[in-house]
Amino acid sequence: MNWWKWTLSALALLLALFAALIYGALRLSLPVYDGEQKTSIDNTARLERDALGYLSIHAANRTDAAFALGFAHAQERFFQMDILRRNAAGELSALFGERALNTDKAQRQHRFRFRAERALAQLSANEQQRLNAYTNGVNEGLASLSLPPFEYSLLGQTPEPWRTADSFLVIYSMYLDLQSKLGRDDYAMTVLKQALPSDWYQFLQQHSDIWQAALDGSVVAPTAMPESEYPAALRQQRNVCRQCTLMDSADIGSNNFAVAGNLTSHGSAILADDMHLGIRVPSTWYKAQLNWRENGNLHTVTGLTLPGTPAIVAGSNGKVAWGFTNSTGDWHDLIALKLSDDNKRYLTTDGWQPLTYQYETIKIAGQPDQTLELTETQWGPVVKFGNSPVFALRWVAHDDIAVNFNLLQLEKTNTVAEALKLAPSVGVPVQNLLVADHLGQIGWSLIGPIPVRQLTDFDTAQDWSSGTERWLGYQEADLQPQYTDADRLWTANARMIGGEAYTLMGNGGYDLGARGWQIKQGLDELQQADEHALHQIQLDNRALMLQRWQQLLLQVLDPAAVTQHQLQAYRQHVVNSSTHASTDAVGYTLVRAFRQQLLELQFASLSALLEQHDARSQDLKFSLEPPMWQLLQQQRSDTLPAPYSSWSELMLAAVLQSKAELEHQYGNLEHSQWGQVNPAKINHPLASAIPLLGDWLNMPATPMNGDRHMPRVQLPGFGQSERMVVAPGQEQQGILTIPAGQSGHPLSPFYRADHQYWLNEVALPFLPGEKKYQLLLTPQG
Repeated sequence: MNWWKWTLSALALLLALFAALIYGALRLSLPVYDGEQKTSIDNTARLERDALGYLSIHAANRTDAAFALGFAHAQERFFQMDILRRNAAGELSALFGERALNTDKAQRQHRFRFRAERALAQLSANEQQRLNAYTNGVNEGLASLSLPPFEYSLLGQTPEPWRTADSFLVIYSMYLDLQSKLGRDDYAMTVLKQALPSDWYQFLQQHSDIWQAALDGSVVAPTAMPESEYPAALRQQRNVCRQCTLMDSADIGSNNFAVAGNLTSHGSAILADDMHLGIRVPSTWYKAQLNWRENGNLHTVTGLTLPGTPAIVAGSNGKVAWGFTNSTGDWHDLIALKLSDDNKRYLTTDGWQPLTYQYETIKIAGQPDQTLELTETQWGPVVKFGNSPVFALRWVAHDDIAVNFNLLQLEKTNTVAEALKLAPSVGVPVQNLLVADHLGQIGWSLIGPIPVRQLTDFDTAQDWSSGTERWLGYQEADLQPQYTDADRLWTANARMIGGEAYTLMGNGGYDLGARGWQIKQGLDELQQADEHALHQIQLDNRALMLQRWQQLLLQVLDPAAVTQHQLQAYRQHVVNSSTHASTDAVGYTLVRAFRQQLLELQFASLSALLEQHDARSQDLKFSLEPPMWQLLQQQRSDTLPAPYSSWSELMLAAVLQSKAELEHQYGNLEHSQWGQVNPAKINHPLASAIPLLGDWLNMPATPMNGDRHMPRVQLPGFGQSERMVVAPGQEQQGILTIPAGQSGHPLSPFYRADHQYWLNEVALPFLPGEKKYQLLLTPQG
């Protein structure tokens, strides 16, 4: 017995020593929040933080402010910055080893490291100076830590210094995130178009018939169901699709909306912005206020920064507030190549041209380097999807115009008109820019480079060898789509404008539109608006899009079906709790699952057809909701998928199958409340690699309100990456909340500082609170 006691005591001691070593190492990598730090900054700068870690920088000029922001970013978020630059450059394998190799190979085809260096060389002297200052701040902030960020110790790696061009790689990483289809959508559309009669192809890929809310009031007419017989390719029973989940919404999306000053008590316009992204630990965004003097004037800009870059991405400068949503336009095209018999040349307007080759070296942690051969054309890299023919990818991100730091100039705009004039020159993935100013004006513009194209069809692969299909350069600044004629504006990743502007933008996978439509309804109901009212629209989780599906489901649940299949409790849940995506709502879960199951049953053959050609139904550009609803209204026997003999049989099967899946997963219907289906999974990327302690790095798996087709977008690891509401000049009444917290260090008091407020939908102030910490960055010598 004494031997067991001795063994257990020894094990406990070893565990305690191990825990103490880990804790000690973590403490040594903590940022310093108080005191004085000698640096290469030109003038002393103050880094003040409030109790939640909200950073305020006070500097002599904008260059010193950039240095100080880089210093803070490195101390709190260097590992996340490193992941962003490596992701774009295809350099993750050097950190994570062979498991990241396939990702690196895919990213290397874009040669973003080369393009970042070229973009850096094109900066003006002033821009170079500011970006160099930020880079110096990053490297000195990293060096000031007693130990590197803890992630590098776990990986057995040493962080590499930040290079000035790396800030461009962060922008390229956003291109990869926001315009991620990279030809897969055009390929899926090409396969579908080739497999189906034209009338059915047009019917299946159309805009929503009821959820349109364009800013200019334009409407795209629905496509009526063809009178011809339903294509056999969509009716016959095939091998089961591997990925039957359909494209249901543009998850890479966001909301923003604004009201003009004539609707507010203070006369300033109000902007609301909540960008929807994958949510991890730490948060994507870092809250900061920059204060500096220029020509004797004090400049203050407050809002959200993206670690790795020196700009306030979304925020307010006291005169103008700005925010973004992804435009979801079509910013790349797939080119069907004609290859020579030896596959070494491709046909162009200048005849046969040789394919060119680039060679990249990929460093792999713990493994020998690998050399990668990349094949290119004059239009872009050669791409292939499974066993498909080869294509070339023409993408805005590959052109010099794609990236710059003109976004910094928004910091000094004074009116909506000035901000909209600047928008076309900014090098970012094309976004919906919404701006509001202190004079009460609001405006919308596309921001970023827009290609001008001469193409027969934007949505499918085209042959460019004759010269009739081509890009013609980029849209002139004074012709860029903009809109100001309104006292309410909104964007939500659906089609926002019609006419020639829509023709210019194309369709990159627009959202169904119910979310934008619901925001518009909320704005239209406001006779007088304030910041709290706009914040409530951000939190709106009413399931308006599902109302007609709830009514359809109740029709399916007739007395005979309810009795035969013992669906009394099921039906009661649908009646009682399906109006909101609320954590305690079972009925919402049931209606949602019924809809999804019915869509997948109806279009299983379509998914299988695409998969036979190494395409995916989720890459199609439009949701299949609009054609599904027409099919349900007409209930033609020829449109039934095999093996169903009637529409009532198909719909009842959707009920029973979705119910069985929920019961299998959650035990019974009562345990399938929406909050159980939709818990937070907001995790640190390395948590799964740490035995026992890994879960400590994650945020709690809390049930959450919200879903896709409503303003309160929230899925387990995706959703509102911030909530901002602000009126320029009235920032003291504004709101700004992020998930997780400011710091990426688990021992920092700011690691989880915002999270409970974000989860519980509490409106934290837009401005930093009372100073609790102060760090001085002083010049050396």
